[in-house]
Amino acid sequence: MSERPWPTDLEFDRAARLLHIAFDDGAKFDIPFELLRVESPSAENKGHGGATRPPPVTGKANVGVRGADPVGRYAVRITFDDGHDTGLYSWDLLYELGRDRDTLFARYREAVAAAGGADDA
Repeated sequence: MSERPWPTDLEFDRAARLLHIAFDDGAKFDIPFELLRVESPSAENKGHGGATRPPPVTGKANVGVRGADPVGRYAVRITFDDGHDTGLYSWDLLYELGRDRDTLFARYREAVAAAGGADDA
Protein backbone atom coordinates (compact mmCIF):
# COMPACT_ATOMS: atom_id res chain seq x y z
CA MET A 1 0.00 0.00 0.00
CA SER A 2 1.24 3.49 -0.81
CA GLU A 3 1.52 6.36 1.66
CA ARG A 4 -1.64 7.92 0.19
CA PRO A 5 -4.67 5.85 -0.76
CA TRP A 6 -4.40 4.78 -4.39
CA PRO A 7 -7.43 3.84 -6.51
CA THR A 8 -7.74 0.17 -7.36
CA ASP A 9 -11.08 0.33 -9.16
CA LEU A 10 -13.09 3.07 -10.90
CA GLU A 11 -16.47 2.30 -12.41
CA PHE A 12 -18.86 4.88 -13.81
CA ASP A 13 -22.36 3.43 -13.35
CA ARG A 14 -24.39 5.51 -15.78
CA ALA A 15 -27.72 3.91 -14.87
CA ALA A 16 -27.32 4.65 -11.15
CA ARG A 17 -25.45 7.94 -11.83
CA LEU A 18 -22.67 6.90 -9.44
CA LEU A 19 -18.92 6.57 -9.53
CA HIS A 20 -17.96 3.38 -7.68
CA ILE A 21 -14.38 3.78 -6.51
CA ALA A 22 -12.19 1.55 -4.36
CA PHE A 23 -8.81 2.35 -2.82
CA ASP A 24 -5.89 0.22 -1.68
CA ASP A 25 -6.56 1.07 1.98
CA GLY A 26 -9.88 -0.83 1.74
CA ALA A 27 -12.10 2.25 1.41
CA LYS A 28 -14.93 2.00 -1.11
CA PHE A 29 -17.20 4.86 -2.06
CA ASP A 30 -20.21 5.55 -4.26
CA ILE A 31 -20.02 9.17 -5.39
CA PRO A 32 -23.10 10.57 -7.14
CA PHE A 33 -22.43 12.24 -10.48
CA GLU A 34 -24.27 15.29 -9.14
CA LEU A 35 -21.71 15.68 -6.35
CA LEU A 36 -18.83 15.21 -8.77
CA ARG A 37 -20.28 17.94 -10.98
CA VAL A 38 -21.11 20.50 -8.30
CA GLU A 39 -17.77 19.93 -6.54
CA SER A 40 -15.75 20.10 -9.75
CA PRO A 41 -12.33 21.62 -9.06
CA SER A 42 -12.72 23.82 -12.14
CA ALA A 43 -12.54 27.61 -12.16
CA GLU A 44 -16.25 27.68 -13.06
CA ASN A 45 -17.09 26.17 -9.68
CA LYS A 46 -14.25 27.53 -7.54
CA GLY A 47 -13.84 30.99 -9.03
CA HIS A 48 -11.20 32.55 -11.23
CA GLY A 49 -8.75 33.61 -8.54
CA GLY A 50 -10.93 36.27 -6.95
CA ALA A 51 -11.81 36.46 -3.29
CA THR A 52 -15.48 35.76 -3.94
CA ARG A 53 -16.63 32.25 -4.71
CA PRO A 54 -19.23 32.07 -7.50
CA PRO A 55 -22.79 31.01 -6.68
CA PRO A 56 -23.30 27.26 -6.44
CA VAL A 57 -23.88 25.31 -9.63
CA THR A 58 -27.50 24.17 -9.74
CA GLY A 59 -29.71 21.94 -11.86
CA LYS A 60 -27.32 18.99 -11.86
CA ALA A 61 -29.42 16.36 -10.07
CA ASN A 62 -29.71 14.34 -13.29
CA VAL A 63 -26.31 15.07 -14.82
CA GLY A 64 -24.65 12.16 -16.57
CA VAL A 65 -21.09 11.26 -17.46
CA ARG A 66 -20.09 10.86 -21.10
CA GLY A 67 -16.53 9.76 -20.45
CA ALA A 68 -13.41 9.93 -18.33
CA ASP A 69 -9.75 10.13 -19.29
CA PRO A 70 -6.68 9.60 -17.13
CA VAL A 71 -4.43 12.59 -16.57
CA GLY A 72 -0.96 11.27 -15.85
CA ARG A 73 -0.99 8.95 -12.87
CA TYR A 74 -2.63 11.39 -10.49
CA ALA A 75 -6.10 12.32 -11.77
CA VAL A 76 -9.00 11.79 -14.12
CA ARG A 77 -10.79 14.33 -16.33
CA ILE A 78 -14.52 13.69 -16.35
CA THR A 79 -16.72 14.80 -19.25
CA PHE A 80 -20.30 15.41 -18.16
CA ASP A 81 -23.31 15.36 -20.48
CA ASP A 82 -23.87 19.08 -19.85
CA GLY A 83 -20.56 19.74 -21.64
CA HIS A 84 -18.47 20.43 -18.54
CA ASP A 85 -15.02 18.86 -18.81
CA THR A 86 -12.49 21.24 -17.27
CA GLY A 87 -12.11 19.83 -13.76
CA LEU A 88 -9.25 17.46 -12.96
CA TYR A 89 -10.23 15.04 -10.21
CA SER A 90 -7.11 13.94 -8.33
CA TRP A 91 -7.17 10.66 -6.44
CA ASP A 92 -6.99 12.66 -3.20
CA LEU A 93 -10.02 14.73 -4.21
CA LEU A 94 -12.03 11.64 -5.15
CA TYR A 95 -11.16 10.07 -1.80
CA GLU A 96 -12.32 13.23 0.00
CA LEU A 97 -15.54 13.42 -2.04
CA GLY A 98 -16.34 9.82 -1.16
CA ARG A 99 -15.37 10.07 2.49
CA ASP A 100 -17.16 13.40 3.05
CA ARG A 101 -20.09 12.83 0.69
CA ASP A 102 -22.92 13.51 3.16
CA THR A 103 -21.27 16.62 4.64
CA LEU A 104 -20.50 18.03 1.20
CA PHE A 105 -24.05 17.43 -0.02
CA ALA A 106 -25.46 19.14 3.09
CA ARG A 107 -23.13 22.12 2.62
CA TYR A 108 -24.07 22.32 -1.07
CA ARG A 109 -27.81 22.28 -0.34
CA GLU A 110 -27.32 25.04 2.26
CA ALA A 111 -25.39 27.16 -0.25
CA VAL A 112 -28.10 26.69 -2.87
CA ALA A 113 -30.82 27.65 -0.37
CA ALA A 114 -28.84 30.71 0.76
CA ALA A 115 -28.47 31.78 -2.87
CA GLY A 116 -32.24 31.43 -3.31
CA GLY A 117 -31.98 28.68 -5.91
CA ALA A 118 -33.18 25.16 -6.45
CA ASP A 119 -30.68 22.36 -6.89
CA ASP A 120 -32.92 19.86 -8.65
CA ALA A 121 -34.02 21.83 -11.71
